[in-house]
Amino acid sequence: MIDRRMFIGVSASAAAIGMPRLAHGEAASANRLTPDMPVPLGHLASPVPPADPSLYAFNHGWLFHEGDLPFPAVRGNDQTYSATKAGNAQGAAGIDYDDSDWSAVRLPHDWAIAHPIESDQNDAFGYRRRGIGWYRRYVVLPQDWHGQYLELQLGGMANNATVWFNGIPVAHSLSGYVQQNIDVTPYARFGDEPNTIAIRVDGDVMEGWWYEGAGLYRECWLAVRPALHIVTDGVHATPQPQPDGAWRLPVEVTLNNAGAVAGEGTVEAVLQDADGRTLAQASVAASAAPLDTSTASMTLSVPNPLLWSPESPTLYALQTRLVRDGKVVDSRRTEIGFRTTRFDPATGFHLNGKPVKIKGVCIHHDHAGVGVGIPAALLEWRVRRLKQIGANAIRFAHATPAAALLDACDRLGMMVMDENRHFDPSPDYLAHVTWMVRRDRNRPSVILWSVLNEEPMQGTEQGYEMVRRLAGAIRALDDTRPITAAMNDGMFTPKNGADAVDVVGFNYKHNWYDRYHAAHPDRPLISTEDTSAVMTRGEWATDTARNVLTSYDTEAPEWGLTHHESWQMIGSRPFIAATFVWTGFDYHGEPTPLPWPAASSSFGILDLCGFAKMAYHLRRAQWVEDAPVLAIGPHWNWAGREGQPIKVMTPGNLEEVALFLNGKPLGRQASKPFVTPEWQVPFAPGKLEAVGYTSGREVARFAVETAGRPATLRLTPDRPMMLGDGDDVQPISVDLLDAEGRHVPTATDRVTFGIEGGEIIGVGNGDPNDHDPEQGNTRKLFAGFAQVLVRPFAGAKQLVLTARVAGLPATRVAFPLVAARTRDVAATPAVHHLTEWRRPPFAAKAPDPREIYPEQQWRALGYVRTGRLEEAPAEHGFALIQGRFVPRRSVAAHGGTLRLAGVIGRAELWVDGVKLATKTDRAEAPMVATLPAGNQERVVTLLLEADAGEAAGLSRGVAIW
Repeated sequence: MIDRRMFIGVSASAAAIGMPRLAHGEAASANRLTPDMPVPLGHLASPVPPADPSLYAFNHGWLFHEGDLPFPAVRGNDQTYSATKAGNAQGAAGIDYDDSDWSAVRLPHDWAIAHPIESDQNDAFGYRRRGIGWYRRYVVLPQDWHGQYLELQLGGMANNATVWFNGIPVAHSLSGYVQQNIDVTPYARFGDEPNTIAIRVDGDVMEGWWYEGAGLYRECWLAVRPALHIVTDGVHATPQPQPDGAWRLPVEVTLNNAGAVAGEGTVEAVLQDADGRTLAQASVAASAAPLDTSTASMTLSVPNPLLWSPESPTLYALQTRLVRDGKVVDSRRTEIGFRTTRFDPATGFHLNGKPVKIKGVCIHHDHAGVGVGIPAALLEWRVRRLKQIGANAIRFAHATPAAALLDACDRLGMMVMDENRHFDPSPDYLAHVTWMVRRDRNRPSVILWSVLNEEPMQGTEQGYEMVRRLAGAIRALDDTRPITAAMNDGMFTPKNGADAVDVVGFNYKHNWYDRYHAAHPDRPLISTEDTSAVMTRGEWATDTARNVLTSYDTEAPEWGLTHHESWQMIGSRPFIAATFVWTGFDYHGEPTPLPWPAASSSFGILDLCGFAKMAYHLRRAQWVEDAPVLAIGPHWNWAGREGQPIKVMTPGNLEEVALFLNGKPLGRQASKPFVTPEWQVPFAPGKLEAVGYTSGREVARFAVETAGRPATLRLTPDRPMMLGDGDDVQPISVDLLDAEGRHVPTATDRVTFGIEGGEIIGVGNGDPNDHDPEQGNTRKLFAGFAQVLVRPFAGAKQLVLTARVAGLPATRVAFPLVAARTRDVAATPAVHHLTEWRRPPFAAKAPDPREIYPEQQWRALGYVRTGRLEEAPAEHGFALIQGRFVPRRSVAAHGGTLRLAGVIGRAELWVDGVKLATKTDRAEAPMVATLPAGNQERVVTLLLEADAGEAAGLSRGVAIW
């Protein structure tokens, strides 16, 4: 999470804090966490050096307009001629478009999550409108970046987009899941003259049948590199084991030369361990011709590295440097993991030579409160939460995830099935696949590539040919990982997609496992998607009137299985190498099987916020092997049902379980494979407790108690402190406790939040039927829980969150903020930059500055560019530099300021034939004038006087605000 950030320092008092400061009366119960709550990390994550020091964050300073803005009709020969020229994009794509009333936003940004849930919208997308939106940003590039290579990296634009840079279309994106890396070097302007970026995003384009959001929903960057540089994703280093136990690390580094002359240098590769010790190194000379690429290759020998695994995710740092004239001019830091993988047709998956069952989950890419615009810190939190289930793998369904998510998988030890979105080997879409592989092929977490999901053509010869081409493109870039296809039909046809992959993937079709294995005993098999059991957190009876589903694991659609049935099918078959449960988290949209008003799914092991359903405890009992697991379901608050039997489940991984009610024994059951002990217990208020035994010895206890009336509101953060860089985010769990400090599992109270030193970026509670806004300062508890997402302001010293429930004292939690900063590109204000000027030749006699050229005549004059001086006259002379603009709305209404940031030469400044400023010195200096209100076109005239041989003109930019 903390790579790309740099610590400034931390005070001793802040470093010593183990928990945030809590309201009086809460501290005694603060550590009695409810098992359905996320387990807090409890400390600030360790900082990680940046992987690419050339990157500047580009997430602030954006302006946004929701709704399409049609391009204006072009009429007349002159206007048509001009509109077809490079740099002259029209409308909102143009440089001079009036965006003064657009909203300021920061990335990641999902505009759809702020929309209301409406019954006439598509249920697959959570009943939320998407539509079309526009983004604009201004950026001033320092003069010392001139001559550098500049690349704009747009992480994800949901779903199709067109990008303009200084009025020139530079990219067309056909997928919201593919990063666009755009070389903007040829179009960039430096110094005071701003650059304008415009992006039209079409969120109505459908790539999936789930909630995809809308907008610039992933992080964006600006890469600033020397002319000869390492390209994006240009380091390839995949460790190779040797027969003698040692490892080879082939390193290939791709260079690009954006310069006008050949470039030469030395490429160095240094492998370091976690303590910074050098284990191996090599170097090689490299060169590249102008506007060409080249590859430098080396091989490192590593005698006995520690191996990467989910239990011990050991990473090494490969430092790759480009050195010229003794100086490092470009570098990358690539995290490397040494591990072996093998899929065996009979015994399943093997990691580092040992059989390992892949216990995976499928997840989409949204979260309560923020939709698909998930900040990097929250992505890392979600991976940690899945690890708490006992999962060791994630399938990112059904598209390539954000890089920050894979960073977390590498560091936390989570294996990954990396999946392509579009089943299409045509050139435009094949480029998406090769981008994915180039970006992710160094990652130890990635163990499989997937080329499709449930495609109608999967069982045809055409499907086979399509898979064969996609697989061929992948193998050309990475031949160390197997390829799979998530198929739900067609495996038994004469020619199908399964015939072209290394590992056959089954989506559901559990009753085909044995048949296919018997027909193809030489093919490794995995379940790429299974289960699809549904339940509503905290509900213990399916009730159509309330639109909720029972948590007893008895509900699944016709194509799926319950958690018990699915794990029995897969866990009892060694040849099925993996399970990927649908899904790890609930997600917006696809509310199957619930009708309106449900607007989110019910498939998750965890709900939209990451709170545990009963499925969480069932899967922990099935998957966790290195620690005792025991739980009880349901809760024990059943007022009005005294004496009536309550079905009780006690999932665990222990040999025996005994159950007690208020100290009275209710029996003891021996565990059976794939079966959860169940009990019928007449309800009586008090304490229901399970005791687990292994080898006759007590190893675990779990209890649920009848809670009383709510007395205290509790806020439980993930971490006791946060970074004060303005980017850090963390979720805070919200619940109510009774007077004895017991969690109240049935609470539905409304909680209102206040914040100082930061902002609330989202709220949620996991209720699929709740239509309250997810962006605001209030949320009801659902089945006892709610969640609030907070982000500190940059430079703040402390963040304070206050929560209130009617009738109870307010609760307050305060976080010290560790001083940190993000290296970013400063946001340029949305001012009107006047860039188009014209002038006649220098004249010996001063022309009349009150003269306003007719537009057609003006356009025929010589072109003038700010930041570039005019040629020196042979003799003392004068020139008129004239520009035109229509004031933006705020200036038209209230007047404004005209500022010429730099003028060289003696000059007079005129607007609409009226002199507003005079400059009598030749040296560079600004000229400033006040503009009156008015919406008519304005004509700005600069009368320049220059001596013979002396260049003069607009040395810097011109702005109106």
